[in-house]
Amino acid sequence: ATIPDRGPLAALTVPGAVDGLWEAHRLSREALGSPLAWGDLLEHAIRHARDGVAVPRSLPRVTARATDLLALDDPALHPWRAAYLEAGRMPAPGAPLVQPRLARTLARLAASGGRAFYEGDLAAEIATACAGMGSPLRAVDLCTHRSRWVEPLTVSYRDGLAASMPPPSQGMAALGILGLLDAVDVREAARDTAQYVHLVVEATKLAFADRDRWLADPDVAPVPVARLLDPDYLRARASAIDHGRAAAVPVGGLNRGDTIACVAADADGNAVSLIQSLYHEWGSGVLAGETGVVLQNRGAGFSLNPADPNVLAPGKRPFHTLTPLMLLQGGRPVLVAGTMGGEGQPQTLAALCTRVVDLGWELQAAVEAPRWVFGRTWGKPTRALSVEARLGEDVVARLRALGHPVQVVEAWSDTMGHAQALRIETASGFLIGAGDPRGDGPPLAA
Repeated sequence: ATIPDRGPLAALTVPGAVDGLWEAHRLSREALGSPLAWGDLLEHAIRHARDGVAVPRSLPRVTARATDLLALDDPALHPWRAAYLEAGRMPAPGAPLVQPRLARTLARLAASGGRAFYEGDLAAEIATACAGMGSPLRAVDLCTHRSRWVEPLTVSYRDGLAASMPPPSQGMAALGILGLLDAVDVREAARDTAQYVHLVVEATKLAFADRDRWLADPDVAPVPVARLLDPDYLRARASAIDHGRAAAVPVGGLNRGDTIACVAADADGNAVSLIQSLYHEWGSGVLAGETGVVLQNRGAGFSLNPADPNVLAPGKRPFHTLTPLMLLQGGRPVLVAGTMGGEGQPQTLAALCTRVVDLGWELQAAVEAPRWVFGRTWGKPTRALSVEARLGEDVVARLRALGHPVQVVEAWSDTMGHAQALRIETASGFLIGAGDPRGDGPPLAA
């Protein structure tokens, strides 16, 4: 038996984004002295939901890819179809996307605060809708949800630190990759593009092996993060990398994503890497009644195997792929990054960091450069090494000769994620932003 990917039974974990944003706003007011009111921050979102925005170019593409969702004949999905599809398809890029019910919900949150999503009339509407369609979520689940402030994980990388989120995020995998690469000469390997990709992929396999063995909710299943990110352990693991042959790996991993990443920094040196996700494209595919809220399906990441540390249990948080990243020097952020892409998130971040820090590339060039993803990607049954066609036939041939099961994808592929990054020049205070042409988000300054 498996947990459904779609429908009401897939909507089995509490949406936490609103409370996370509410907590971030509270911190900005209390610790940073921000003058912005909660309602003011939601003003543009309310207007865009009410009056409409242009359908971005990526949305029809990723919606068409969600073949399981589009084919599922479940009455609980009919409201989502009615709200977003025309003749079974997402409207073309540039068409107006109007969300009046979501606008009303955002207006209620603006007036009442973020906890209104979890307590009170709005929360009761969400809980009633969930119960009516067969979702396990109930009012008690919503009202007991609280976002947590946690200490980030760190590893040494060159002359600074790399920081990301602790479990149940796969941030430990991103840091594991960078910790392994910190023990080798990336610059020397990069003289040969195929050898450079091979090195990062082999480090990825080692980090993913630890992730797949251990990662779960640490409140329920202890994760030995300190040991897995210990420098001596990482150096020993890195020494086992075969520079002349790809290591064999088991089938496994995650293969979907409906995720956004954004990064921001201000003139005072404060910086944020934020990632929000529904998990699969359109999440569970069900709307919470008349609220306009699409419920995520992160709970589909649980296992029903009692021996799995990520086994489903009440009150438990699922292993998830969201991987914000910062590089710090002297305790100050110098590179802030994030990306969508499931298993590709740590790999894209590793490519970005090595190209900027080790190879000295400009930030935009590092974001635009051809990328790769090792693992299961959308609709693929096994782990392979997917590479963008721009990497070149010679490099592909070399990688295959090293034993990698290479699959060539289009030149600018969603499979590679949509990376966003900011570089903070500490001496001058300048901020350098980079947006990914694979996605929809350009860098902005104000």
